[in-house]
Amino acid sequence: MNDNMLDNIYEQTSKIAWRELARFFAGGKVLLVDNSLNLVEVAAAVSSDSTKVVSQWVGANQLAAVSDEQALDWHQKDEHLWAVVTAPWVLVQLIKKQ
Repeated sequence: MNDNMLDNIYEQTSKIAWRELARFFAGGKVLLVDNSLNLVEVAAAVSSDSTKVVSQWVGANQLAAVSDEQALDWHQKDEHLWAVVTAPWVLVQLIKKQ
């Protein structure tokens, strides 16, 4: 991954209300990135097909599809998340509370 790729992904990352992601969730396209990982680095790995590292994150449950229960909870709380698109996926991460 080069710095230009990371910079580009960082610029595309934004805070968004979960409700705005509902149609992507319904299509099975939303992945939750654990807060122990850097969202931009995960998006870069996914977009560059870094199978080995992505498989490790999936195996460690650090990158996973958003569950129905989690989606409902976020919907009820009107949760806002960090999000970035790396087609066909939308990667989301909880905003760390200060």
